Amino acid sequence: MDFLTSDSNFLGITEPEFFQYDSSKVVIQSAPYEHTSSYLEGSKFGPSEIIKASHFVEFYDEETDHEAYAKFGICTLPEMQFNGKVDAEAIDIIEQETEKHLNNDKFVISLGAEHTVTYGFVKAFKNKYKHFSVLQIDAHSDLRLAYHDNPYSHASVMARVHDLQLPICQVGIRAQCKQEADLIKSSPLINTWFAHQIQDNDDWMDACIAKLEDKVYITIDADGFDPSVIPAVGTAEPGGLMWHQGLKFLRKVAEKKQIIGFDIVECAPKEGEIVSQFNLAKLLYKLLGYCSVHQSIK
Repeated sequence: MDFLTSDSNFLGITEPEFFQYDSSKVVIQSAPYEHTSSYLEGSKFGPSEIIKASHFVEFYDEETDHEAYAKFGICTLPEMQFNGKVDAEAIDIIEQETEKHLNNDKFVISLGAEHTVTYGFVKAFKNKYKHFSVLQIDAHSDLRLAYHDNPYSHASVMARVHDLQLPICQVGIRAQCKQEADLIKSSPLINTWFAHQIQDNDDWMDACIAKLEDKVYITIDADGFDPSVIPAVGTAEPGGLMWHQGLKFLRKVAEKKQIIGFDIVECAPKEGEIVSQFNLAKLLYKLLGYCSVHQSIK
């Protein structure tokens, strides 16, 4: 099995037993697929830049008081190759790659370019886990039935997840069209906490968690966080989650539910600015740490 060595793997891990595939429980895969970006482009560079920035993230986390990489090992895989395939064919590649690692009993973390890739990840997880919720942290609902006549648009990814009949909880939404608003109101599968509803206190956190199934897949669009935290995104919206607010919520989810996997998508790196990819690398490691200490990883 191919994997990236210490000079290019997540965190820059040097001990082979902690980054080789066979000895690692955790794998990080990258899907640099960008085909439908509607505002700023460049998300295809997000996965590699997040991995590069991770070399400056400390192994030890003071909040959880442990080094997650040494508990499970983290294997970083080479980027998926799409060779010009788009839409349904690209989703098939992502689904097949993800399913391969799930069948090898790995805890799969995915880095994506545009949010479309999450559909492939979730399809693979649904092949293994029949009952789970999808927790979406995002500025946008992504529930358009199609965008620019493409049902595989990044703006339609959660509509495709909805087609799978999976419960969806959305957090931080602050931009949507009326079609999306109407679907939220009509579907018993969708529960949404809008950004303007979560600013005054944290009561929403427990309310959201109560709506989740025992098993949870998390998809984090980088623009779910406020642009002051993660500015380099394709379509920025003011008023998103702040750093400690987001971490508090994710830790609560890990405490009360089994997180079966997660992805981080839609980082569009800007030349001369590294804060976005560094913060997302740290977010990935923080969430992995929460999964570790609260026994999500079996």
